Amino acid sequence: MQMPPDNPVLLYVTDPMCAWCYGFTPVIRRLKALWSGRLSVQVMVGGLRPYAQEPLASTDKDKLAVSWHRAQRKSMLPFDYSFFLQKETVYDTEPACRALLTVRHLRPGLVLEVLRALHSAFYADGLDISDPQVLVDVVRPFGIDENLFLAVFETEEIYRQTQEEFSRVEQMGVTTLPSVYLDHPNGPRLISRGFCELDDLEDRLLQALQIPY
Repeated sequence: MQMPPDNPVLLYVTDPMCAWCYGFTPVIRRLKALWSGRLSVQVMVGGLRPYAQEPLASTDKDKLAVSWHRAQRKSMLPFDYSFFLQKETVYDTEPACRALLTVRHLRPGLVLEVLRALHSAFYADGLDISDPQVLVDVVRPFGIDENLFLAVFETEEIYRQTQEEFSRVEQMGVTTLPSVYLDHPNGPRLISRGFCELDDLEDRLLQALQIPY
């Protein structure tokens, strides 16, 4: 029987424009802090609505607004609902996901913090994080050079890697964002599907680590 690794890796499958992920990222950040030196977190982009080109239908807007309200009540985080006052809203989450992969290339240790900043920019500040200039403004405080960021962000390689990560997440069987998996040589082990509180997440992690490797 193989022993669990000294520094297990959690795969956090998320999207910068996912309301429940916005509420859940603080939980992941607290878990990482509590397990400092004993746990690594790898952020994976799930692609909530990648490559969307048509504006949201009114019925889809209504469903989305309900989801935002539920996430707000659960997380107690601020939400700016001006998004729903726009006449034509194209909800394409690919650029923000690609921005996270760009940060992973340039400053891998900052991915989780940049994710938090992207969440806040979209949900609390009402900014359009599908706009490259807005993305530049979000990453600038982290010491990421604007020209370097855009140079990587706009390459065919980063487009390809983003699409490949969406495919990998699909192959993992992810059907809900956020989702958390424990990385494992035989394939990722599901820890949590959807939002949960810190105590629950930590309990699930401990149970997964007790399963023989």
